[in-house]
Amino acid sequence: MQLQYLLCETLEGIATVTINRPDKMNALNAAVLGELACCFDALKADASVRGVILTGAGEKAFVAGADIGELAKMEPLGAKDLAFYGQTVLGRLETLGKPSIAMINGFALGGGCELALAATLRTASKTAKIGLPEVSLGIIPGYGGTQRLARIAGPGVAREWVLTGDMVTAEEAWRVGVVNRLFEAAELKEGTTKLLKTILSRGPVAVRLAMETIRRGQNMSQQEGEIIETDMFGLAAATADMKEGMQAFLEKRKANFKGC
Repeated sequence: MQLQYLLCETLEGIATVTINRPDKMNALNAAVLGELACCFDALKADASVRGVILTGAGEKAFVAGADIGELAKMEPLGAKDLAFYGQTVLGRLETLGKPSIAMINGFALGGGCELALAATLRTASKTAKIGLPEVSLGIIPGYGGTQRLARIAGPGVAREWVLTGDMVTAEEAWRVGVVNRLFEAAELKEGTTKLLKTILSRGPVAVRLAMETIRRGQNMSQQEGEIIETDMFGLAAATADMKEGMQAFLEKRKANFKGC
């Protein structure tokens, strides 16, 4: 891929995708969204990539929001199309089929917060600030933020964040469950990588099935979700990884998972 606004490097099965517009606080414009769409498709198809870390260039921002210059020119139909496209792109991250971590190294506002919410997990520097300030601009979140935040942290938190438009500290985001792990700024990359490597050390098929079960179950009743869970449990039990994991436990050794 020819990328203008993204940096992508892969090491030991982990792809690190960096949004590289530090002069614009890594704001999401149409071009960045387009590159993210292509990038997510490529990562999903690349068997050598087992997990993804998503972050922003520089020390100030993960993604400080959408490009306000573009938003200011929107007409109603164009705005609806933009929201739908943004939701589609972030949906590709959510359904990647591989664990992803949004590594929030600074401001994650508006579209940046929504991008982080679409990842499997979120880590943050203790100095990061997070929020959905759209109402202060006379609009609402449009890239799935109202829906994902309510599912991750509950409708009460979603109402407060969305209706006030206030930024919150990384510690507060951690307290309400939006951020999974907090780190000192100097330890963020190492801590995030360690977390992802822990996930990747588990049975890869089991991890994929568990992610899908949780995601699909969010939109169902508990009873319907448990039906999905039993199906996925049965699929996991049919894998060679299940047999290896059980045998390794009984033999008190580390499992050698093959992903099948």
